[in-house]
Amino acid sequence: MSAEYLSGVWLIVTLELRQRVRGVAWYVLLGVFVVLVGLVTLLVWLAAGTWQAGGSLVFSAVVFFVLLLATLVSPALSGNAINGDREAGTLATTQVTLIGTGQLILGKFLAAWITALAFLAAAVPFLAAAVLLGEVAVSTIVVSMLVLAVELGVIAAIGVGLSGILTRPLFSIVVTYLMVAVLSLGTLISFALLGTATQSTLTSVDRTVLSSTYDDETGTDTDIVCSPPTTNTYQVPRFDYYWWILAANPYVVVADAAPGEFGAGGEPVDLFGSIAVGVRSAQAAPDLSTENNYCTTGGYVDQEYVTAQETYDGALPSWFVGLGIHLLLGAGALLWAWRRTNTPARRLPTGSRIA
Repeated sequence: MSAEYLSGVWLIVTLELRQRVRGVAWYVLLGVFVVLVGLVTLLVWLAAGTWQAGGSLVFSAVVFFVLLLATLVSPALSGNAINGDREAGTLATTQVTLIGTGQLILGKFLAAWITALAFLAAAVPFLAAAVLLGEVAVSTIVVSMLVLAVELGVIAAIGVGLSGILTRPLFSIVVTYLMVAVLSLGTLISFALLGTATQSTLTSVDRTVLSSTYDDETGTDTDIVCSPPTTNTYQVPRFDYYWWILAANPYVVVADAAPGEFGAGGEPVDLFGSIAVGVRSAQAAPDLSTENNYCTTGGYVDQEYVTAQETYDGALPSWFVGLGIHLLLGAGALLWAWRRTNTPARRLPTGSRIA
């Protein structure tokens, strides 16, 4: 990109940012955001003290809460970036200047992204307080912040893109919220329903104890009479077919991208690790053929215990799948918005105004 092109993009960015911070509503919204994050940080810190947890739990909880609030605020700030100017009659005025359509789209996207990052910057003092509590690895801080910033950019791109695709500002804002809901809640619902609906047959061959004599001296069973092998079949859900749907959840992307931290017993110490272990465990296919010989084990079957850390280390990371889906959605929305906004237009949607 040439310096002239970038200067045009920056002009749109500065105009958008000045327009956003000109009113009092922006500062009120940012103040409410800071109060909510501070309250949640305090409550999680008190709860972490009860659970004898450290700064890792507080840090991960604050990061997720920032992502939650940003997904609630960002669509309202970016969902009418282009069609709002069209409705106000200022879009055509901009398009007859030397500013190109690409500069316009890119500038509005960067302005929406910077606005979303302002909320992340406002939460930095609380994140720093969590770090001061200790037990937060530097790699966890860096990676989670970078991925969170990218996710905020994806939401801004979807909002700006839909504002160029759809003609009505209110409708584009609502659709942006629906897209966020699909990624956040829809992925969870789809994963659960599809995994439960898709089932396979598990075959279990069991041998049980018909009779035995307990030896008081040795404390073991003797004269064990075993039953013949019996075969039982059960239907088990196949969540391993749909783990990639769960990987598209923005909260899962942030959690799985952060390096897993585990305690002495192999259990996760923060929310990042807990979510990542749950998602990675979904990749494992169920064992569809089992044999349980209760006779040789004294009436019970020893189950091999697998720690959460072993599950985490034995599965593939899923965050790059979800992040790739999000980047494609954001880039596709911006590209579609460019095609819809580019001038001269051969055909305008019904009800669209030129100036």
